[in-house]
Formats: sequence, C-alpha cells, structure tokens
Amino acid sequence: MHIQTRCATIPLVGMVSTIRQHHKGSGDSPSLDRWIPCVLLSNGDFPINFQLKPSSMLKTPQEYIDGVLSRDRLMLARTITLIESTLPAHQELARTIIDKLLPYTGKGYRIGITGVPGAGKSTYIESFGNMLTEKGHRVAVLAIDPSSTRSGGSILGDKTRMEKLAVNANAFIRPSPSSGTLGGVGRKTRETMLACEAAGYDVVIIETVGVGQSETTVASMVDFFLVLMIAGAGDELQGIKKGVLEVADTIVINKADGDNVLRAQIACKEYQTALHMLMPNSPNWSPQVLTCSALEHTGIDKIWETILDHRQKLTESGEMDEKRRHQALDWMSFLLEEGLRQWFYNDPQVKATMPTLRKDVEMKRTSPTAAADALLAFLQEKRL
Repeated sequence: MHIQTRCATIPLVGMVSTIRQHHKGSGDSPSLDRWIPCVLLSNGDFPINFQLKPSSMLKTPQEYIDGVLSRDRLMLARTITLIESTLPAHQELARTIIDKLLPYTGKGYRIGITGVPGAGKSTYIESFGNMLTEKGHRVAVLAIDPSSTRSGGSILGDKTRMEKLAVNANAFIRPSPSSGTLGGVGRKTRETMLACEAAGYDVVIIETVGVGQSETTVASMVDFFLVLMIAGAGDELQGIKKGVLEVADTIVINKADGDNVLRAQIACKEYQTALHMLMPNSPNWSPQVLTCSALEHTGIDKIWETILDHRQKLTESGEMDEKRRHQALDWMSFLLEEGLRQWFYNDPQVKATMPTLRKDVEMKRTSPTAAADALLAFLQEKRL
C-alpha cells in the first residue's frame, strides 16, 4: 500500500488533512486510489511518519479537557480546530471546553508581535522561540495568516517558515486564517491562547499579519506588545503608524547585521526621539528601542530581559492584574458585538430584504441611510 499526502506544504502534528491511499491490484483486481480524511500525528521528524485517524470523530468535552491538561499536542490541536470551527455543534462544544479550562489559564506570559512587511517576523520568532525553549520555557506561537478569499484558509503558512521551531518538542505553532477579521487577528485567537496556557505553554506569542488595524486589537489581549522594524528601507518614521508607537512596549530594529549595523543604530535613535514625544501607555513603563539580528541570534537575550523587566514592574505595581481584568471585559464586549452582528445578518427578514435594498441603493432609488433604517426597524419590531 502506498500513501501520499495531499498537502502542498510539510504537514505537522494535529493538522487535519486528507491523504491518498493506493492499493496495488493483483490478478484481475484493479489498482484503487482513495482520499481519506485524517489527523496527522507526526512529532515533526523528517520524513514524516503518521497514523490514520478519522477526523470526523468528535469526543466528549471531558476527553478534550483531559487531553489538553495532560499536554497532549494532538488533543490541543483538535481543541483549537473546534474553537475555530463555524459549525454550531462545534462552537457549543468549544465553549464548554474553554469554560472548564479557564481555572488552569492565566499563568502564561502573552506577547504580541507585529511589524512592517519584510521585517523578518517569522525568522525573529523562530530565533526567539528556540532561545526560550533552551531556557526551559514551553512556547506556543499563534500565527495569524492572511486568508484566502476563495478557500478561507491560511495563505502564508508560518509552519513552513519556522522549520526549526516547528520540530521543537517544547514549541507549538498554530497558523490561523484571519478570515477577514479586522486587523488580521482571528476571532477565536483569545480562546486559542487560553487553551495553549491550559496545556502548559508559559509563553504565548501572537504574530499578526502586519502593521495596520491590528495593533489595538492585539494590545487588548497581550501583556507585552513588540513591534519589529528594519532600517535602511526609507523614512522609518513615515513607514509606521503613530498608533503603533502609542501601544508598543518595545520597538526592535531587526536585521542589525553586516553593512546594516550603522543604519540600525541610527534608526534606533530616531525611534527613541519619536517615543519621547508621546505619552507613555503605562505609568510604570517607558517603551524601549532595541536592535537585534534574528539571523545571527544577537540581541535576542536582551529583548527577553526587557520583557521580564516589564513583567516585574507591572506585576509589582498591580497594573498587570488590572490590565488583564480590563482585557477580559474587552473580550466580552467584542464577542457580544460579533454575536449581535451574526444574529442580525442571519435574521430571516433581514436576509430576505437585504438583496432588494442593496439593489435600490446601487440604482440610487433609495439612500444608504433610509436602507439601513429599514433594516434596523426589524430590531424594533422584535422588541414589541
């Protein structure tokens, strides 16, 4: 029997996929090919050896909970798949699992990382993550990838860009499609982060698509927000939004190696000047500007020391606990708004009326305001 994977990229532990199982015929029996849904159970060794397990078999909530708490990577991956699913049955199961896992969360340190295109986010995270595992930490990386407009899946595939970290026994990488969510942060990123903490990962890194609308969204769910920049790519201060500077806890100039060292030092001074003109986001912390080379693994330890210093100062002042309480409330508000939006657009009256009103607006038979009022009137009717 010959088995061939359907994945274009290297499949890793927990990935739900399909494989082709080839049975060679004998005598008058023809050869048969069939595609089988499965969950890959590889530990990341090359070449990949995997077992077949039907992906359609749902377990009980307790089985998922026990699997996550026992640090079973496969069960963690399956739990995250449930969290990200849009099927009502999966969503209900995921809510039950997260509620039960909640007492086991909160011990990890949450780091958000964003940066301009070409800043080397994946290379930096791989170098940073491997350094942390060498220090005895367990690292989870939630890489928010752009979504395909056709399939809805991830486009970039961060697992293939972090090959060394992906096979690290103390690291777990989960690429998630942004699914068009504002700022490129997956709608279920927060729940996924909690599942990773419950599984014993004490450092959770959230990598976003890039600088844009995502900075405030990421900052509202992490303890430390790091912005990666590069020197020698034009006017650095024009290449980043002021909003990023306002929420950044540290700015790191990456690729400070070779002929770029001097330019990185100049950029570092420019950002230090820019940060001095802004009001600090925290009364207990002044944002730092550092340089590093993810490729040469220099300056990475200094960044971790800065993160630990930030954690100590905010914890001792009580600001960290207060910050997480506010984040929990922000989370509830976000989910409430998303739920109301989903409920509104799934309403039968809205779905029946929307196409006609959209056409009327396009043909200028009615104004956008009048069309919106007509749709919102359905909400008033339901209150009566």
